[in-house]
Amino acid sequence: MKAIIFDCFGVLTTDGWKQLREEFFSHDDAKMQHATDMDKAVNAGFMEYDTFIAEISSMSGLPEVIVRQRMNGSAPNSALFHYIRSVLKPQYKIGMLSNAADNWLNDMFEPWQVELFDNVALSYEVGAAKPDTRMYQTITERIGVDYDQSLFIDDSEYYVTAAIELGMQGIYHTDTNQTINKINELINA
Repeated sequence: MKAIIFDCFGVLTTDGWKQLREEFFSHDDAKMQHATDMDKAVNAGFMEYDTFIAEISSMSGLPEVIVRQRMNGSAPNSALFHYIRSVLKPQYKIGMLSNAADNWLNDMFEPWQVELFDNVALSYEVGAAKPDTRMYQTITERIGVDYDQSLFIDDSEYYVTAAIELGMQGIYHTDTNQTINKINELINA
């Protein structure tokens, strides 16, 4: 293994969108599907972020300013970042692969956290969203590794499965300690 690639929202940060979606749309399959479809469209650059916020506001009944705050309320996973810096970065290339509607890295993370990444692939710039193969291909090419030299970590089991099908190793992230333990098992094997 030469590279470890992390998802952003839900792994490297808390996921305000996931929490909002579950709270307001999990009880209604049609609203959940519509919200999910719009999320994919905005992340792939096919929908304007302001339009997305307005529609989510309308669907949830929350004012747009509250939707924005909740969407942008992601906090960095400090424990994971410290582990990356102290244990992983000295030995491995570090990447980020995320479905994101814009590049908010410098707004969400401290400079030392951003500097840990050898490269980043965000869906809005690729023009596709996970689990589209182009996403995984983009990050591995940018880092300069093959699929079989990469470990991908995501809080969506579906996206991890897609990575594994391409030949990457994968960890389904459910909590930080579990993820760190699984990474340690793989790198010490």
